Amino acid sequence: MHLIENVPKETYENFVKNHKKSHFLQSYAWGQFAKKEKKVIPHYLGLENEKKELVAVTLLLEKKLPLGYTYFYAPRGYVIDFENLEYVKEFTNQLKIYAKKRKGIFIKIDPDIIYHEEDREGQVITEKNDTVMKNLKKIGYKHLGFTKNFETMQPRYSFRIDLTKDWNQIEEGFSKTTKQRIKKAEDFKVDVEIGTKEDLKTFYDLMILTENRKDFITHNQQYYESLYEIWNQDNECNLFLGKANLDQIIKQEKETIEQLQNQCIPLQKENLSKSEKTKKAEFDKRIEKLSSDIEKYQKAKKEYGNTMVLSAHFIIVYHDMAWVLYAGNHNILSETYTNYKTYKEHIYYYYKKKIKTYDQFGTIGDLRKDNPLLGLHEFKKKFGGNYVEFIGEFDYVLNKPMYFVFTKLIPIYRNLVKTIAKKTQKR
Repeated sequence: MHLIENVPKETYENFVKNHKKSHFLQSYAWGQFAKKEKKVIPHYLGLENEKKELVAVTLLLEKKLPLGYTYFYAPRGYVIDFENLEYVKEFTNQLKIYAKKRKGIFIKIDPDIIYHEEDREGQVITEKNDTVMKNLKKIGYKHLGFTKNFETMQPRYSFRIDLTKDWNQIEEGFSKTTKQRIKKAEDFKVDVEIGTKEDLKTFYDLMILTENRKDFITHNQQYYESLYEIWNQDNECNLFLGKANLDQIIKQEKETIEQLQNQCIPLQKENLSKSEKTKKAEFDKRIEKLSSDIEKYQKAKKEYGNTMVLSAHFIIVYHDMAWVLYAGNHNILSETYTNYKTYKEHIYYYYKKKIKTYDQFGTIGDLRKDNPLLGLHEFKKKFGGNYVEFIGEFDYVLNKPMYFVFTKLIPIYRNLVKTIAKKTQKR
């Protein structure tokens, strides 16, 4: 067996898309995007057997470090049969030689291998699987632990919905609260449509609002524009927009007030019974609330226009899977539950397109009530996917002294960069 450098794009993509470990983070396009926005060097490498057949490939991202050193990262890689110890061992040896020539300190991987999985009822689907983990450790990979939040390059937990089921089964997996809120959004006549590149500015504005609420800043607008452009060259990504028509909502609320007032006419008399007084008080309270809401909608219309985008979701498709990468939501009019309706519509959209798996792309394993990220987990859980835990990150160390230095310094540097970026974005 020997290493193939610079695997041609068509050959590379054909192998990845037809492999059981196909993942968008191992795609050719992700390498090109990472090159542009993450300032890394993509390497498309393969392992060929004696019959000159590809048995493995990987996207290996090279990150330059001070003093001429580098480290390599295979996001959700390699694309290989991880249960074939011979292949994994040989590919690792070949990559080790390749990386050392480029002053590589370590190679990081976080395979898309499920360690544990439960259904929406909490019933175990797959028992904890440590076979691959043991094989990797045997070869020399260092496991970085069972992290519980978002400490790693990619999330260790996610929710995945099986879209090969009948739609009624999928929808039945939604929680009772979710179904009620989707119905409420439909009562508000919330509309969901697929946007275009021109809508990325609106999406970015909603991302900033969302990130400020959660006290973190991730990417600038160019990042999302680059991803949208690069991904849609050979694959598919979509921007789903949840919209409210304020004129329509105001008209609907006024009609409801009129109906309530008509029902109240028989109660406009003296000497009401106790039950009539209670009923009239309820009518008056509802009318007062609706009147207040109408003022709020009119104010929003004046500031944002009649058609208001309240939710925007950025979703990537690769082969037979879809990942919800980013979701931004407005601070106001949350009572329309536009976010819930938007989720339902793009789940249904990919169901109709015969996509097999829908990935919520990240949740937590630390489910303590005081975890500030628990709300995110509970929201994603409402849509009924299986709760999936991956085996985590592994480092293959090539230079032990420098590995010690850079794994201590890089986190400090990253935190500093994030702090500066956060302050800059807020200004």
